[in-house]
Amino acid sequence: MPGDALSQDPAELRRRIDTSKAHPARVYDVFLGGKDNYPVDRAAAAAALAANPRGYLDVRHNRDFLRRAVNTLTGEEGIHQYLDIGTGLPTQENVHQIAQRIAPDSRVVYVDNDPVVLAHARALLTSGSRGRTDYIDADLHDPGQILEEAARTLDFGQPIALALVAILHFVEDERAYPIVRELIDALPPGSRLVLSHLTEDLNPENVRAVQRTYTERGFTFVLRTKAQVERFLTENGLEVDEPGVVPAHRWRPDNAAPAPERAEDGYLDTLDDIEKVRYRDIGDVTDADINVYAVTGRKP
Repeated sequence: MPGDALSQDPAELRRRIDTSKAHPARVYDVFLGGKDNYPVDRAAAAAALAANPRGYLDVRHNRDFLRRAVNTLTGEEGIHQYLDIGTGLPTQENVHQIAQRIAPDSRVVYVDNDPVVLAHARALLTSGSRGRTDYIDADLHDPGQILEEAARTLDFGQPIALALVAILHFVEDERAYPIVRELIDALPPGSRLVLSHLTEDLNPENVRAVQRTYTERGFTFVLRTKAQVERFLTENGLEVDEPGVVPAHRWRPDNAAPAPERAEDGYLDTLDDIEKVRYRDIGDVTDADINVYAVTGRKP
């Protein structure tokens, strides 16, 4: 609801939740070990995992890329404002928690269109007293609404980091590039883009199998090459930061990913494959496991 997402009537919110069809945010939640998902989402995640048994590493390293990017931009580049589109369900390390740990006055606006995410959005609004957070119930396909509502919280006269993390592969080319252009055009000089995207460049057989499991469930799922990912930056005049467009686990690794939960002896044997994911160590990774490009760039 434009203007006041959290004021939606609970009955209306429940009506909007479609438990018959998987949603990207909830499937992502399954891979992160979350509980705010439905059988249809777990089935989609299980199918993707069957197609690529180490595919959970794409999700986990994608999330860890976001952690490192926010740490870098806040701590080293002085960015204190974030617009995170395609936020997903709350996790242990949300953008505002990372940024405000370094710069307590950081402001973060979250955007998602899944009513389940909206139902849990209050967990994203636990800002420190010096900073601010907000949540916008909106679709990436309507950048005008996002920008208008984000201006309630963010100062568009100061640099903003736009986070488009693992969302653009759900948008077709004819819409994806114009959407990103409209968003970046609205940002002031010194702003940053934080972007990750699935690709078939790296391990095509595995990721194409995953792509089929998603498209069979009605998802738009566009795998883009390195050049196509870089285009989101270069055609908008952004300067690409080092190390460029690279596999997610190769973007400024700091070996500081959160340790996985520990399971009691024998407990793992009682779980199915998708339930075991939360106990896997993402440090156990090779280049053959990753199908996600990661990159950041600066608006001059």
